[in-house]
Amino acid sequence: MSAHQFLLYHVVFSTKERRQLLKEDEFRNYVWSYMAGIVNNLEGQSLRIGGYFDHAHLLIRIPSKIAVSDFVGKVKANTSKHINENGNLQQRFQWQDGYGAFTVSMSKEGSVSRYIDGQLDHHRKKTFQEEYLHMLDIHEIEYDPKYLWE
Repeated sequence: MSAHQFLLYHVVFSTKERRQLLKEDEFRNYVWSYMAGIVNNLEGQSLRIGGYFDHAHLLIRIPSKIAVSDFVGKVKANTSKHINENGNLQQRFQWQDGYGAFTVSMSKEGSVSRYIDGQLDHHRKKTFQEEYLHMLDIHEIEYDPKYLWE
């Protein structure tokens, strides 16, 4: 029997040291578009990508032949490499080392997409750190606060 899988992931990661390198609307949208292209080139499916000035949210499907950590690592590495080679930033662009990956049921795809679309409004009230801690808590993921914000 062949294997069948349909897994939808909400992946979240921030810029290195949560620097607000994505403040400019045009640049931020360019990064999200480029990232979607990478996801698709890696044979994944990009359903929604967005975020805030210091972090990204991806609602994606990852092919079963590649581990989540490898897939996310390739998306982050290719995006930062492209930005550093083609951008006009005053400083080197880097993503944080870690990430969060949360599975999403098909029934929640729409609400997660709206959540990602609403990031600019959402972060008028809540910091990335507050948002991320809440996500870890509602998914009952244990973590060591000492290593959380590397």
